Amino acid sequence: MRRDIEFTSNGEKCRGWLITPDEGKGPFPIVIMAGGWCYVKEIVMPNYAEYFVRNGFAALLFDYRNFGVSDGSLRQHLNPWWQIEDYRNAISFAEKLPEVDSERIAVWGISYSGGHVLIVGALDPRVKAIISTIPVVDGYVNMNRSHGERRFEDLQEFLLKDRRNRFENESNRGYMPFSSTKPEDELSVWPYPEIGEVFMEHKRKVAHLHEHWNTIESLELLLTYTVFPYVHRIVDTPTMMVAAEGDNITLWDLEIEAFRQIKSQRKKLFVIPKTTHMTLYQDMTKLEIVASEQTAFLSEWLMKPYK
Repeated sequence: MRRDIEFTSNGEKCRGWLITPDEGKGPFPIVIMAGGWCYVKEIVMPNYAEYFVRNGFAALLFDYRNFGVSDGSLRQHLNPWWQIEDYRNAISFAEKLPEVDSERIAVWGISYSGGHVLIVGALDPRVKAIISTIPVVDGYVNMNRSHGERRFEDLQEFLLKDRRNRFENESNRGYMPFSSTKPEDELSVWPYPEIGEVFMEHKRKVAHLHEHWNTIESLELLLTYTVFPYVHRIVDTPTMMVAAEGDNITLWDLEIEAFRQIKSQRKKLFVIPKTTHMTLYQDMTKLEIVASEQTAFLSEWLMKPYK
């Protein structure tokens, strides 16, 4: 069963869905889910949630502030710490619901939010399991390698120009594409033509509120973003990371290094072979493999010990 929900995060409303199993008696363990760069909740998250709910979990999917159906006047602005705060406020909302077992809360993220959940899990003791899917783990290194040294210099000049404009007048805030079909001619955050193709297909079919642009400051904030000061704090929480063997977008070698630094012995790395980052948004067979593995991991830690 699905119902609309809303909760307050730093004075603004985040909205989403609570999905609970049609069978079985609650309270249910719950998976808190939010998306990556410029996502709305309709982008692939329902596909994963379907697996979780079918196996006895509740799922809470939400849009961050400034995205989708959630409030926020600074539209399409990605501040990772605001988004992490939204996750934690979603937990505060979920733990009070009668349908939810507050002692069995998991956080799930993909791409940018795949990094967020590692930080949330490191900081918030209410999190009892972490699922990190093809995560962004270091924004500076990621952008440097994605754009290349010379283009990265152009990017930094572009960011400085926007910062100076914002200093003079906040209304001069600039915007830029999420991705570009011609990255050699147009600066974008993620210079991979296939991203736009896939996301526009999602927008056409299910994610009608997706917008493929963001504030320039969002990129500046991405360059300050890293999970590495936090992952060593995950000392006991069950943690699963999914990496795609051919991922040149969020850089699977960096992901594996972040996984290595997680201290918890209750951790699992699942590398899906012959798969790119964007494959997991297009190929339902590959997505189902990942969702099945994640469901099994969650069941091991949040279901079996409670039977």
